[in-house]
Amino acid sequence: MNPLEDFQTQLKRRAFLGQSGRLLGGTALATLLGKDTAALGATGSSTGLPGYPHHPPTAKRVIYLFMAGGPSHIDLFDYKPAMRDLHGTELPDSIRNGQRITGMTSGQKEFPCVAPMFEFERVGERGTWMNTEVLPHTATVADKITLIRTMNTEAINHDPAITFINTGTQQFGRPSMGSWLSYGLGSLSDNLPAYVTMISVGARPGQALYSRLWGSGFLPSKHQGVQFRSGNDPVLYLNDPKGIDRDLRRTMLDGLATLNAERHATVRDPEIQSRIAQYEMAYRMQASVPDLMEVNGEPDYVFENYGPQSKTKGSFAANCVLARRMAERGVRFIQLFHRGWDQHGNLPADLRKNCESVDQPAAALLKDLEERGMLDDTIVIFGGEFGRTIYSQGKLTKENHGRDHHGRCFSTWVAGGGFKAGFDYGETDDYAYNIVKDPVHINDLNATVLHALGIDHERFSVKYQGLDARLTGVDGAHVVKDLLV
Repeated sequence: MNPLEDFQTQLKRRAFLGQSGRLLGGTALATLLGKDTAALGATGSSTGLPGYPHHPPTAKRVIYLFMAGGPSHIDLFDYKPAMRDLHGTELPDSIRNGQRITGMTSGQKEFPCVAPMFEFERVGERGTWMNTEVLPHTATVADKITLIRTMNTEAINHDPAITFINTGTQQFGRPSMGSWLSYGLGSLSDNLPAYVTMISVGARPGQALYSRLWGSGFLPSKHQGVQFRSGNDPVLYLNDPKGIDRDLRRTMLDGLATLNAERHATVRDPEIQSRIAQYEMAYRMQASVPDLMEVNGEPDYVFENYGPQSKTKGSFAANCVLARRMAERGVRFIQLFHRGWDQHGNLPADLRKNCESVDQPAAALLKDLEERGMLDDTIVIFGGEFGRTIYSQGKLTKENHGRDHHGRCFSTWVAGGGFKAGFDYGETDDYAYNIVKDPVHINDLNATVLHALGIDHERFSVKYQGLDARLTGVDGAHVVKDLLV
């Protein structure tokens, strides 16, 4: 039979569905959004899973400032005066202790230690060490942040490491953190996605970033992150083609909702419901995204606070301004990837350039959120997938040296949303190479963030391939309560 005739026959067999197709489409959408049909189209937010959150949350949303490539904790946050005396000495075997190393240093015969080439000072009321030469603005918010110096991961190369910290496993195809939150807690906005990502580039492009890093994995596809771009079309394929006006688009979507609802009644495929929800979200975003991206209405002092690049589309500073606007409008999880922190060579110059891009905007974001009364319920995270080694790659000179990947310990700071302010956690050895006290695995940090959002990470799972899959893995991740107020 002709496929069209076959489809028409099926429609006739389900005439009662055809007559109520529009209602079914609306009902399916209302179910997706966690609302009664009568409330469809009203302002508000869609709920997540029944029974969530598990306990009263201290945070509603997350802004994750991800420095892709592995920023050097040694040169930024984990300084010890003894490093000056270690400069030029060989890293002892007792410290390296048979560490698994990357292919980039597997043939290296000597491992000379390199002290930071920057000025450090004690900042904040607690007097924590920080590189004030390249992070002068971050130093001014030291009393707002928790600085974790003992983050650690098993991954030693970029792609598995970024995949691990974003999804809880080094394997591809698992949901990202933002997707888990969209799935569990739902959206705070009817007109914008629950999960948005943006990408900027530092001194060098660095490692590629793949869309699976903000993918939904085995969760319904409506929970995947939406990438906002810096060009004239922030979201690809969102604009209507020529000849399609708003009313015609609405009519087309109603027709699609009818067909999709009828198909779902037959096959019960949940991805059909996701398709309906995504079409509807795209329709609403056609009105909400232009307003979101129109930053010219921001007062001049905002751009002054975020720095000279804040009006340059696609810059980290401009993305920080947009992140605050998204947070105001109800985006649950906002992730800003900043590429270019993989400094195997030319570290002093490239690290300085990257910090010039992110230092002022990141500090301004904290101050901006606090002034608007939003920092108390917004978690801001600043960090990468791992740190760097104290030993040098390349020539041991002030201008040219680099550092290899280092997952045994690295630094991340967190602010707001129930995390302690003005607090240091964890201790590494004099080489900033091994953890001496209070390790925090990347899954421990994710478990702690989930806890602040009201989620018990051990109860937050989905059956997948016979296992209870979780964002925090199955290796005994725990909430680090010492980090929380």
